[in-house]
Amino acid sequence: MSSEFRNFLELSYEELEDLNLKAKDQRKKRVPADVIQEERLKYLTDTPGIKAVTVLFSDLEGRLHMLDYDKKFLVKSYDNLTFDGSSIRGFTAQRESDLRLGLDWSAFYWTPADVFGSGKVLVFGEVIDKNGGHYSGDLRGVLKSFANEQFEKNGYTLNAANEIEGFLFDGIDAERTFHETGKFEYVNQGGYYHSLPGDPLREFIDTTAEVQRAMGFENEKDHPEVAPSQFEINYSYGDVVAAADQIQLYKLICRQVATQMGMTASFLPKPVTGVNGSGMHTNVSITNKAGKNLFWDPKGDEKISKFAWGFVDKILTHGNDLCLLLNASVNSYRRLDPHFEAPNQIKASATDRGSMVRIPIGNEKSARVEVRSVGPDANPYMVLHSVFKTGLQGNTSKIKNLRQAERYLPDNIYTALEDFRNAEWTSELLGEDVKARYADLKQASADRCARLLGTIVKPSEIQFHHDVYNQLLWGQF
Repeated sequence: MSSEFRNFLELSYEELEDLNLKAKDQRKKRVPADVIQEERLKYLTDTPGIKAVTVLFSDLEGRLHMLDYDKKFLVKSYDNLTFDGSSIRGFTAQRESDLRLGLDWSAFYWTPADVFGSGKVLVFGEVIDKNGGHYSGDLRGVLKSFANEQFEKNGYTLNAANEIEGFLFDGIDAERTFHETGKFEYVNQGGYYHSLPGDPLREFIDTTAEVQRAMGFENEKDHPEVAPSQFEINYSYGDVVAAADQIQLYKLICRQVATQMGMTASFLPKPVTGVNGSGMHTNVSITNKAGKNLFWDPKGDEKISKFAWGFVDKILTHGNDLCLLLNASVNSYRRLDPHFEAPNQIKASATDRGSMVRIPIGNEKSARVEVRSVGPDANPYMVLHSVFKTGLQGNTSKIKNLRQAERYLPDNIYTALEDFRNAEWTSELLGEDVKARYADLKQASADRCARLLGTIVKPSEIQFHHDVYNQLLWGQF
């Protein structure tokens, strides 16, 4: 259709970056919610070029859902946005399906028109139950409540940055058609740090990085990864909820850019056998109200504090309990293979990349703990809630030499499911109801795949990979 008579909002990337960084700064400074709400509503009302507001939320498995609301409707009805929760996997049953979306006005993004369409802005939603409280199956709300509680009680700000690896494959919807093709086609054979200017992988990385920069990600570095057609685009630390939001946006941006280029960005942990898989290394630290990094101690072991080591010990203690939360799909257990730098050992080390937890080289600003065993298809809100709550409130095992004991993560989803169901700690993390729902979803996914996967990637583990919502295939079961 002709755009001759339209006058929808289209901002330059420079203008977008400026607006998004200002919004990000408000979030960092904890500007009161009512102040931000008033400012955003005024902006929407006063800006005629905006036609719709896209509201984003995630289901229990971490799949991103988006609803477009007409701007004029949303401005009038933002406090009563209802939707049918029974149609969202892992949410309410049909008999109790009414849920509401509250808007987290601090999580507001201006988007490039050439990627997301003109006249649109994004805002993250919070799922509200019929009684007006946070819905227990919305892990974003759970994470936000926990982070706020830690700030109010202890003065802690929970910080995170995630290194998210993915693959770029030839063709659109390569994952959804895998059951027909039986293979993925690389677009680049270069490997680590090697991609010539102008080749498809480099063009994809450059374009994606530009979009992220415009959306206030504050990029750090980007590069091809070890495997052919593999990429990683790094950006700066953020408070824990903003960091999880950015994971969802990162994957959304990558998929959208890849599709526009006639390719597929895949976040399967191990889509191709014989090469390195993709991880989502999760870097975390905690600062106090004065901005001091509580994980730093120049005189401590590996220059991190006793507080940080206590955090690590709790993660190691509950390593098997957490495995299903950090490695959420059948395919993710292919990645936990020690032959490909995969972190399958429940250990902590400054150097061994096969350890679940690594202590990177750092200083007063950057001292952190890196949880390496996380798959890129896991629910980011669930991952960060599990890591921080476990590190702060979990138990510490009396296993001798806990940080270097010979212990290993499960090598299949069935063992991980058993550990998850039997662990008392996962009930404390999620509550019995949400724990049971999550376990049932993972069990169903596992039961649709071959129990012994062998060496060849099977169509079933791609088809029922939770990060790709193929309603036609799911409807066959």
